[in-house]
Amino acid sequence: MVLFRRLLGDVLRARRMERGMTLREVSAEARVSLGYISEIERGQKEASSELLASLCTALDAPLSEVLSEVSLAVAIEEAALAATPISVNARRTAADVVASAA
Repeated sequence: MVLFRRLLGDVLRARRMERGMTLREVSAEARVSLGYISEIERGQKEASSELLASLCTALDAPLSEVLSEVSLAVAIEEAALAATPISVNARRTAADVVASAA
């Protein structure tokens, strides 16, 4: 089963790490508790739309880009579960998303 919250957490963590930010820095910038952000990144908590917007602002990441990355990761997992082929471009982009989240 594909869990949106886990994939969202992976993308948010990758974005944070790409920017070289700590959880503490994102927490201060977004005005969200460090523990809650950690739970979101680990896929243990759902982020409300307001919270997600605040995190994206703190990460200087457009919400639309974050959601696109998550959507692509969902499509890849669905394709893997269904064993249906996906396009080469989607596969290459998905590999970047997965690699950056690791």
